[in-house]
Amino acid sequence: MTARAGEPSGVRVAAIDWAMLETALAIGAEVVAAAELRLYRQMVVEPVPSPEIADLGLRGSLNYEALLRAAPDLILSAPWYVKYEANLNRIAPVRSFRIDQRGRSPYEPAVAAARELGRLTGREEAAEDLVLAVAAEIDAQRERVALRRGEAFSIINIGDPRHFRVFGADSMHGHVLDRLGLRNAWAGQTRYSAQAPVDLVALASAGDAGIIIVRPIPFDALRVLPESPLWNALPAVEQGRVHVIDPVNPFGGLPTARRLARLLGNALA
Repeated sequence: MTARAGEPSGVRVAAIDWAMLETALAIGAEVVAAAELRLYRQMVVEPVPSPEIADLGLRGSLNYEALLRAAPDLILSAPWYVKYEANLNRIAPVRSFRIDQRGRSPYEPAVAAARELGRLTGREEAAEDLVLAVAAEIDAQRERVALRRGEAFSIINIGDPRHFRVFGADSMHGHVLDRLGLRNAWAGQTRYSAQAPVDLVALASAGDAGIIIVRPIPFDALRVLPESPLWNALPAVEQGRVHVIDPVNPFGGLPTARRLARLLGNALA
């Protein structure tokens, strides 16, 4: 029987992967442990994890004792963490979800992952509600930015004053931008991370496209970029078309798509 909204499913879940953590929280699954919760609260932000969830520490050096104490029935992982699966399987069954794939939008894999997680935790109805709610949020934000339809933007993270990561079409950022009726100015190649490392010269190749910066912004960049002739020569900077939005999971699932659509709508409407 499917658990109703607000009711615990009875399946105790631990999450190594943040995309699946945010999805589990969004469908109301009983999350008992997760990796790097302090950083999650800074970089992913929502859904907000309960303070009762055990923090398993760094994803690269998990606290297996804390995971054992949490006694999960199911561990949510991703292909990035395959080398840990043998140890994890000794504690509970592991289900690995691949959302990000080079050359492909992650949105439909995120939908499939949400539905599969709903099935595994007895929260099919909540998972379907999430799928519909995210699509509705994107549609609503598309209407908010209708006057900008067809405008081009580069969505970037800042690594340091000289180096940036620009999100391509095969990222959730690129997908949401497209769904909002906007155009991704970056048409170049990305790496497995759906981002391309670029310098200021490459960023300038986007011409007069607007720039959307996803926080956090390193202190050095805040200090140096305002004085940089190259940065200030970018058309978007000269014309005041640089927008800064709060942090968004760069490898997120459906909750990331919803958050990003809302933040972009707030910035561009």
